[in-house]
Amino acid sequence: MKKYIVILSPEERKALKKLITSGRGPARLFTRARILLKADQSNDGPGWSDERISEAFDVTVQSIERIRKQLVEEGFDAVLSRRKYTQKVSRKKIDGEVEAHLVALSCSEPPQGRARWTLRLLADSIVELGHVQSISHEAVRQTLKKTKLNRG
Repeated sequence: MKKYIVILSPEERKALKKLITSGRGPARLFTRARILLKADQSNDGPGWSDERISEAFDVTVQSIERIRKQLVEEGFDAVLSRRKYTQKVSRKKIDGEVEAHLVALSCSEPPQGRARWTLRLLADSIVELGHVQSISHEAVRQTLKKTKLNRG
């Protein structure tokens, strides 16, 4: 039993057919339109199975299931439009104040029993001192590289 059933209105079917016959646009859009038309369970639709659609259009069954789900949950227009690409915004853990403490710490004497500061040791120490909640040794490395601090 399918959880997401495609039932297209006559207007939606007409819009999809017009889109397919226009011949202009991204292939992804045409494939999605064809999948919706064949998956339509209304009186006017053929109501093909996902496996049959998969073979006919050379797409995976999972893709068909995703398109069905998107139609039911987000609506007709969402299936045919591309999602806006939003670049992930990274949060900087090291601001100017923390950077100053890190540089000062790396220039200070290493802990007893150590010949020099390691990146992991610096990361652990900056957390212990309470300047940040957590930080990786890679973030410490990038910060020290950015400041052109020569630890040699």
